[in-house]
Amino acid sequence: MSRDQLFAGIVRFLEVAHVKYPPFLMTLLILAAASTLAAQSPTTPVTAPKPAAQTAQKQAEVKKTAAKAKKDEVHLKPLSTIAFGGGISLMGVNLQASTNLNRYLNARGTGNFFNYTDSNISTNGFDLTGKVNLATAGASLDIFPFPNHGLRVSPGMLFYNQNGISATATPQPGTSFTLTDNGVDYDYYPDAATQATNPFQVNANLGLNTHKQAFTLTTGWGNVIPRKRQDQVSSHLTFPFEIGVAFTGAPTINQFKLTGWACNSQGLNCVDMGADPTAKAHITAQQAKWQSDLDPWKVYPIFSFGVSYSFNVGPQQ
Repeated sequence: MSRDQLFAGIVRFLEVAHVKYPPFLMTLLILAAASTLAAQSPTTPVTAPKPAAQTAQKQAEVKKTAAKAKKDEVHLKPLSTIAFGGGISLMGVNLQASTNLNRYLNARGTGNFFNYTDSNISTNGFDLTGKVNLATAGASLDIFPFPNHGLRVSPGMLFYNQNGISATATPQPGTSFTLTDNGVDYDYYPDAATQATNPFQVNANLGLNTHKQAFTLTTGWGNVIPRKRQDQVSSHLTFPFEIGVAFTGAPTINQFKLTGWACNSQGLNCVDMGADPTAKAHITAQQAKWQSDLDPWKVYPIFSFGVSYSFNVGPQQ
């Protein structure tokens, strides 16, 4: 039934009811009819239009923010700024030089060196002289996904690697040592009778440069070439931090040599450790076991922090 038909029926009903019912009942019937008509009327939700002024204001704020960010950032020409820095790393004293390539990239050269000797070490009944020699040089490409921030990812390459550790040890009186060959332990006691003329000695060398040219991968924080205008003006100092690995390969035991005479626990069956075939076989087996223990460690950790100073050498865009 349409709304017009319904309205005509209600009017006809009221004409008849006017005769049969009192006025107060007529009032109730009219209210009921009005409610019925309201229920039959379609309702359409009305959404208040968004004020044009509010939309325009938001658009203006977005444009203002973008313009401020663009104004704050300095667009440098390639190779127009350089930075020199120094610091401490697990490869020794760290020196760096960097320059900008574009908005997202810096090129960086690195060098590390460290030499240390300690002759006053006593461990496991041996007096030890140890030397640490670290020397590396390489380059990396610093990638900044967000140029105005310091986060970076840096693939790189070591071109020179002479990292190594060496040691010389002599036993204290009464000290013994054990060599393991095919799971069997063999105990040796340095011969006290020959210590004055042919002292027992251990010489070892550990190489940390299986791959003298090695890939590196690091991440860190600190852009040594400032991209913000305020940093270009007020601050040329940055404090970069870096962590990662160099794929140098597993450390290698380049030398494990025993010289002098050693005996069994009763002081008998003394042999020259550098010449006796059985003793040399035990030494070789022990070296192979230690090398097997080192084989899983195929990367060298990189951890460094320091300070860097930058200055312009060319015009800015």
